[in-house]
Amino acid sequence: MDNELPIHERVPHWVLAIAPLVVLAAVLALLVVTSPFGDLGSMADASTVDILWMLTIIGFLAGIVPVAIGMLWFPFIRALEYRFIHAFLALSAGVLAFIAFEMTEQVFDYGGELESTSLAVAAAVGGVAVTFGIMYALSRWRQRTVATGAEKSGLHVAYLVAVALGLHSIGEGLAIGTAFVLGQGELVMLLVIGFVMHNIMEGPTVVAAVARDTASPPLHHFAIMGVLAGGPVILGGWIGSLADSALLAVIFYAIAIGAILQVLVELAELIRFDADTIVTRLNAVTFVAGVALMFVLEDVIVEGWILPG
Repeated sequence: MDNELPIHERVPHWVLAIAPLVVLAAVLALLVVTSPFGDLGSMADASTVDILWMLTIIGFLAGIVPVAIGMLWFPFIRALEYRFIHAFLALSAGVLAFIAFEMTEQVFDYGGELESTSLAVAAAVGGVAVTFGIMYALSRWRQRTVATGAEKSGLHVAYLVAVALGLHSIGEGLAIGTAFVLGQGELVMLLVIGFVMHNIMEGPTVVAAVARDTASPPLHHFAIMGVLAGGPVILGGWIGSLADSALLAVIFYAIAIGAILQVLVELAELIRFDADTIVTRLNAVTFVAGVALMFVLEDVIVEGWILPG
């Protein structure tokens, strides 16, 4: 009987389909109404506790909430054809590519404030390369663990994926925390919106392995995995708030860029896993749509509406 199913399996599919869009709309509406990042100059006089608390709220909204909602979206996405799932992943890649470009501009800006050009280049290139290398190595370790652990349950694999995504989330938090402490309200808002959109897609990625298990796990496992995958955005935000110099800003933004580049590689490999080619017409369209959407959000909504000059 339907009543014997877990709550998350009794939710109508149409609710699962629109839930991520509702959350994104709610976040946008909240930002428009409150404009919480319009004047971060006042944060210069805020206490450390106040700054950490604000970053905790931002990290919760940008990390944990969208991942959790994305998990609820999983039953709906699972019923889609692979090419549509790949299109969603390509859209997420477009969003992240735009954010990486925006943070690259910040690296150049703050790098220009350093007296030593060689130091700026070393900090930027080193931050990107080291972070990408570490994330890549951890990703390969996770894949080997999953491949050699056929006896492991899907839930065990899902926890491994959640931990891996959590490591990437630290980079997201670094970017938010750095922009926040440097008083870049416009960039903070753009990052929050972008990461909400991206992290919604991480939810189904976390729990995809659970589909191979006969029985669905209790709901508390979904809650724990959501915190593991999205919670580190808060930790990254706390660390990023230490960026009180141009050098630290360059390093932290570079680390965030390196993490995003590795996520883009992961997204490409997810598509390649069950497709003949990564670049299809549909994937290209949705990737460009992701970039264009972020451009509109920045130039029209954030700069022109929420934070007008």
